[in-house]
Amino acid sequence: MTLISTLAAAFGLALVLGLLAQWARLPALVGYLLAGVLIGPHTPGFVGDVHLAQQLSEVGVMLLMFGVGLHFSVHDLVSVKGIALPGALVQMAAATAMGAGLAHGWWGWGLAAALVFGLALSVASTVVLLRALESRELLHSGNGRIAVGWLVVEDLAMVLALVLMPVLGGKGEGSSGGSLAVTIVTTLLAVAAFVAIMLVAGRRLLPWMLWQVNRTGSRELFTLATVAAAVGLAVGAAALFGVSVALGAFFAGLVLRESAFSERAAHESLPLRDAFAVLFFVAVGMLFDPRILIEQPLAVLATVAVILVGKTIAAGALVLLLRYPLSTALTVAVSLAQIGEFSFILMGLGQSLGLVPPEATSLIVAGAIVSIALNPLLFSGVEPLRRWVLKRSAWARKLEARDDPLAELPADTPEASLAGQIVLVGHGSVGTALREQLGDRPFVVIDRDREVVEKLRHAGQAAVLGEATEAMTLVQAHIAQAAWLVMAVSDVRGVPAVLALGRQLNPALRCAVVAHTPEEAQWLADAGVNHVLRSQQALAQALARVIAA
Repeated sequence: MTLISTLAAAFGLALVLGLLAQWARLPALVGYLLAGVLIGPHTPGFVGDVHLAQQLSEVGVMLLMFGVGLHFSVHDLVSVKGIALPGALVQMAAATAMGAGLAHGWWGWGLAAALVFGLALSVASTVVLLRALESRELLHSGNGRIAVGWLVVEDLAMVLALVLMPVLGGKGEGSSGGSLAVTIVTTLLAVAAFVAIMLVAGRRLLPWMLWQVNRTGSRELFTLATVAAAVGLAVGAAALFGVSVALGAFFAGLVLRESAFSERAAHESLPLRDAFAVLFFVAVGMLFDPRILIEQPLAVLATVAVILVGKTIAAGALVLLLRYPLSTALTVAVSLAQIGEFSFILMGLGQSLGLVPPEATSLIVAGAIVSIALNPLLFSGVEPLRRWVLKRSAWARKLEARDDPLAELPADTPEASLAGQIVLVGHGSVGTALREQLGDRPFVVIDRDREVVEKLRHAGQAAVLGEATEAMTLVQAHIAQAAWLVMAVSDVRGVPAVLALGRQLNPALRCAVVAHTPEEAQWLADAGVNHVLRSQQALAQALARVIAA
């Protein structure tokens, strides 16, 4: 009954406290963390099984990473290597140095303990990042792909760190210099072999397996095959190649992405992903001992400061040094302003090897809970902060523009596409479908995603990289000659400002926007939008036309 009682308490309390957190205008995951604290061994009342909860939460990590892999192509991974690889490694080194300096210089820990502590602070939680990106529809944006690629590099680095931990403690075969080199080379070869096998053999085997299961016509068998692929390959990768289960599940989804069943596999595994992700946050809360807040408040504050301030500044500065715009720097910096599952694994191994003192784990868990709870709030402040800084700082506007050639239309853009054209702001699913429906009508696309603009340019489509709220971006789109301004964006709050700026340059400009609620529709109409389409009504009208035909 231990498993059942732990699950019942975890899900029940998570639901109640998650609802209370939402009503208090806090992220629901704050409630999940508090639920874990209440059923943990350090608070009175019912005590759940911590080890069971942690193992179940690992399933959530696997399924989440599998889902990311299903929507993250090999091309996406390769395309961000120029920023993710150097950025992640340098950021981890900087954060490790900050944490180690704090532990060794202030608290007087040994060098090995300080290094393990600093490394635990340097790696962000994949689960927290994915939940934050998905809730804001940023997972498939250019900045989202950079953040995910950054964490994939961190996961690969942590695989090597976990292998070398016994060496650091002088308890492994790698105690000598020669054996250490052999250990490093062996680990890298094992990871490379796993990746090669997944990308070559996995691409054929996994789609073939799902095809055979799909032929049975059984939905439950398809769901079972999906979960078995995610969990089985993750565990197999960890056992045979020494990579993390999260990384194994990610590559399982990655190789399945190109099959015809990728969307269905993502859909079928979604309920399980959400349920087990909740268990992850509950399991984190169960590790927390509230006494650390009373016994060592300054140490907790210093740990949180490294996570929220030190890592954020280091990551943001690195992105800017790599000549990416301010918006990318802010998104990546906030994405890494938390710690999670790998930090706990690292501290657990450090304790078993006798490398770190007992209070190290309590400090890491305290830092994780505070940073996880605050991370959604930090994400919600990225866009207002970016607008505020751009409005008040010419230097920031220069950083955002970066003299990027994509911010200007090529000189050889045909004149015919710059007269009476449609200026389309946002090239997501709605914008893509609209451009396909209107065929030969001249378009100029404005988008903040560098990769989107690059792909459109490569296909011969006029496209400008930038913010539609900036006058120069609209000038580059030749708004003065445009017939329509179409805003295909999920957040319509910026529409009035863009429309007002566009009509200063083109008083006859007409505007069309898709609204999601009646209140949004009325607000946009009052702001001067010519045509406001309700998303559900537009879909119903399209269906009616099909039926009537």
